[in-house]
Amino acid sequence: MNRFVLTAAAVLMSTAAFAAAEKVKEIDVSLDLDAVTNPAAALRFATTADDLKGAIAARVLERADPDEGVTIDINLSEVELSNSYTDLVGAADTRLVGAVKVTEGPSLKSEYELSVDINQALPFFPADVDMTILTASSDDFYKAMIAAFADAVVVRLDE
Repeated sequence: MNRFVLTAAAVLMSTAAFAAAEKVKEIDVSLDLDAVTNPAAALRFATTADDLKGAIAARVLERADPDEGVTIDINLSEVELSNSYTDLVGAADTRLVGAVKVTEGPSLKSEYELSVDINQALPFFPADVDMTILTASSDDFYKAMIAAFADAVVVRLDE
């Protein structure tokens, strides 16, 4: 009997949590590549806006609704991308920064600057990555930073 009561309570709590989750109508991510002053960085980050939009969309897929819900608008910092890609800056100093605005219709629900660094990205690295030789230009680093930023946006959405 106690096991059934605990299971039923867990189901009700998870259902309530899911019901409270924001529906997502639209995700917009912008990045002005012309403003990225480092040519190697501009080439490396050419698909960042689309990659981040896809990562967020994958995390909110079950609550996507084309007719209602919030719009997530992200403007990534071109200056941070340029500066983070230089040879003088190591992976530990690199960050992905963006201004995030969440609206529902004409109403502003939240607005904040989000900054993700390697510490937030650590859970998203493959287990076999050698962190002692990791560079900010590696594919593993790029994918982990995108995943960490997307996760942070979704977590904030649910707060």
